[in-house]
Amino acid sequence: MNADLVLRNVMLPTGRRADIAVVGGIVRHIGAAVRAVETIDCTGYTCLPGAVDMHVHMRGGVQAEKEDWRTGTTSAVAGGVTVVVDQPNTVPPIITPELLRARIREAEEQAVCGFAVNAGVVPEADLGGMWESGAMAFGETFAAPSSYGDGLDAETLRELFARIHALGGVVTVHAEEVSGRAPATLADHDRARSGEGEARAVQKVTGLAPAGLRLHFCHLSTAASVRAARGTVEATPHHLFLSRKNFDPDDTRARVNPPLRDEKTRHELWSCWDRIDVVASDHAPHTVQEKEAPFETAPSGIPGVETMVPLLMAAVQNGRITLASVIEKTSWAPAAILGIPRAGFEPGDRADFALYPDEITRIDASHLHAKCGWSPFEGLEAVFPEEVIVGGTRAYVHGDLRETCAAWYPGQGYLSRENK
Repeated sequence: MNADLVLRNVMLPTGRRADIAVVGGIVRHIGAAVRAVETIDCTGYTCLPGAVDMHVHMRGGVQAEKEDWRTGTTSAVAGGVTVVVDQPNTVPPIITPELLRARIREAEEQAVCGFAVNAGVVPEADLGGMWESGAMAFGETFAAPSSYGDGLDAETLRELFARIHALGGVVTVHAEEVSGRAPATLADHDRARSGEGEARAVQKVTGLAPAGLRLHFCHLSTAASVRAARGTVEATPHHLFLSRKNFDPDDTRARVNPPLRDEKTRHELWSCWDRIDVVASDHAPHTVQEKEAPFETAPSGIPGVETMVPLLMAAVQNGRITLASVIEKTSWAPAAILGIPRAGFEPGDRADFALYPDEITRIDASHLHAKCGWSPFEGLEAVFPEEVIVGGTRAYVHGDLRETCAAWYPGQGYLSRENK
């Protein structure tokens, strides 16, 4: 067999060392060496399946000064992420098939990795039309207000959940309670969107969901919320690696929804590592100028797609978590939840990989690729990939981005229609 690409001397999760032969963007053979157009010697590297970040906000359109598909997906690839799932609270929000298709076209023109697009969940949204047009999932669905998203009341959520359940879709939920005046500090923000309120919101949403609904909770920030959840659970690197302790009391760069908590709450979230199904970045960049506004009016949201897996890989090297758990939570579990073909080490798997060295470095925002140019993780330990393969093509090689073809991953409604 002649291969397009062979990854030589890959250490597989089983502990076996083997060559991976790739043909047409798919893993075709594992084992002895075969002839190939291109080879990569993986000796000295940890080879991971490409990550699926199922929660990003790629901005673009009228928000292109914050981020666009080109810069956002370049940032993703440089961090070992080979598929991103864009959220629908864009400007304008994605609530019709026409807006969904326009968003997909925008991504096809600019993206440098795989992508999918979710459908907005509001009463007037054409849920069925977007499902048939290729929406990956529904939401994030706002059970509380957040940036570019209005909170929905209980009866509205119940009705929308029923409609989504009838379609067979996955609904992703932003669960919080919001109270009090506009916060002036990170501690105020934490109180206004408290961890206790988040757990109550999770319980409320769970009670509103019909039996059998495929329910996914976004960015849960406390152990109590994780324990209260039914369905699948997502946590973010910022809630795992950051707390208010890392910032001055009024530092708007750390303003995010749900808020950063205290150190005790952060450590308790780590205690739920085995219950957390997915780690996703909630990459939501804003410009430096926007973040320089007074805390009361500064937007919530931080960049994070490029630093997500590198932070986790440093935790692996420091012995805090296992490599197997990182693969599961960043690649295999999100792919399974969404119905995306898995990247991995078996024949038929998607040939998306990232090669990580043994060297731990520290995050320097000036070396990152997000358009906003800053990171709340500045100075934290990380392990960045030196090579990233997307669809069997070497997309990122020792700091240099190579041209790749973006692959659109449609949802199950589109695939079912196409297969009829």
